[in-house]
Amino acid sequence: MPFTLHGLPVSQGIAIGHVHLVSHALLEVNHYHISPKHIADEVARLEDALATVQGELIGLKAATTAGQGHSEVGAFVDLQLMMLADPMLVEAARGLVENRRYNAEWALVAQMELLVEQFRQIEDPYLRERQADVVQVVERLVKVLLGQPGHLPPRRRDGLGTIVVAHDLSPADTIGFRDHNIAGFVTDVGGPTSHTAIVARSLSIPAVVGLHHIRDLVQDDELLIVDGTRGVVIVGPDEDIVEEYRLRRAELELERSKLKRLRDTPPTTLDGEEIALLANIEGPKDMAQVKAVNADGIGLYRTEFLFIGRDTLPDEDEQYEAYRSVLKALPGKPVTIRTFDVGADKALNGAHARFEPNPALGLRAVRYSLAEPKMFLTQLRALLRASVHGKLRIMVPMLAHAHEIDQTLALVDKAKAELRAEKVKFDEGVQIGGMIEVPAAALALGMFVRRLSFLSIGTNDLIQYTLAIDRSDEAVVHLYDPLHPAVLKLIGGTLSTGARFGLPVSVCGEMAGDPAYTLLLLGMGLRNFSMHPGHILEIKQQVLRADLGELAPRVQRILKMDEQARVREAVERLAG
Repeated sequence: MPFTLHGLPVSQGIAIGHVHLVSHALLEVNHYHISPKHIADEVARLEDALATVQGELIGLKAATTAGQGHSEVGAFVDLQLMMLADPMLVEAARGLVENRRYNAEWALVAQMELLVEQFRQIEDPYLRERQADVVQVVERLVKVLLGQPGHLPPRRRDGLGTIVVAHDLSPADTIGFRDHNIAGFVTDVGGPTSHTAIVARSLSIPAVVGLHHIRDLVQDDELLIVDGTRGVVIVGPDEDIVEEYRLRRAELELERSKLKRLRDTPPTTLDGEEIALLANIEGPKDMAQVKAVNADGIGLYRTEFLFIGRDTLPDEDEQYEAYRSVLKALPGKPVTIRTFDVGADKALNGAHARFEPNPALGLRAVRYSLAEPKMFLTQLRALLRASVHGKLRIMVPMLAHAHEIDQTLALVDKAKAELRAEKVKFDEGVQIGGMIEVPAAALALGMFVRRLSFLSIGTNDLIQYTLAIDRSDEAVVHLYDPLHPAVLKLIGGTLSTGARFGLPVSVCGEMAGDPAYTLLLLGMGLRNFSMHPGHILEIKQQVLRADLGELAPRVQRILKMDEQARVREAVERLAG
């Protein structure tokens, strides 16, 4: 009999295919002591496994860099390579082999458990992410030691793809499947910002995560339907159910093909209001996607991906080349480049690495920049040098205090003075803006309005900090609600203040790219949306159908509501 499971929908679309169970190798490790005369051989086994996994990861990084454009994935792979080189993992496991005569698999798992326990005691979001990476790296090593193949089955004659079912998937695992006929991903654990979710979205593969025990409930080769839009997984569907989902999938694919026709249609509402649909990018490699949908510019260039996952920081010339290439690729269109937002879940390596009791509330974003003025000045010089090649706007993340803006503007002036003295050209009128990501900023906008040229609301962090939940923690992810009345009041207040002072305001968080919120945001007064380029055409379709004169009064009534259920119902009715 078919049965249905419900999880978190993290990558849209419908997949129909056969189960491929990914082994949970850590559950299959035997513990035994080796004889003294075999210690050298066991150390050699461990070192061979290390070399194999390093080679696999380097190969995946090279393939990703060569053409996939998934810079977040590359950063995850870099992080796992860094862990393999960390003496607290493999080197410590080698010590257990040599001194306690553990077999290699047992030594790795014992050391992993020690590290994971240390991370658990600290209990902070970034170190929880590190904990998952340690487990995934060790599992990869153990699979090599056990001689388990990581290959997927060949293409099936019935034309159905393969649905990968696992307890969890590392980014290296997920990106390694890209050349196979993968229809979908399903995992026991994970949330909207987990590795599986990020990679599945970048590959446009349907995915449902957070199903808890699905790996124990399905068998290899069993038929499965994955609805990545609704978060539903159907195990063992009959032919009628399969046919129903085939029709739904065909309808979705038809809608996607229709959206491509909107590429060159200006995003204008029914009552003639022009809306800007901008793209979020992580680097120059994303520009092909930006051009494919004819975005109105770049609303968020996340420069931290130039910095993380490497032992040496990019110098001024390397940064300048990265910024210049993006500006030159979009002549006449605005390119908003955010100064590096490191800390919390995005940490630097090497001498600049820091461990904090609570990184989400610690030295991150603009706080880190101002604590490292030499590093910050180098970035500002590179940005100013690049400004002559296009329409650059510089954006500062996570502002909360007036002195943070004043110190940033003082460093901008210092960078300008240095470049003038060196007779290096730059745009004297380059605009400086700030991100509204913490409630304190949204509630005290006057100090930002007086000092800055534009604002951008980072809804991901604003929601997280307003509701006091870690959006990467599956235990509380259900509380992450963009429609919480407090969140809407902060967004609405920022938009109305910007309009009152003639200051452009955009939204660059996940809300901007979710069609469920487009009409709400338009009715609140948002005119500048910034999102993953893959969402632009779907949001454009919503814009073209919108009548702002009719929407605005309905949305104002929604903003006065204080019950989440009523707000959600009213937002759903906007599209009716």
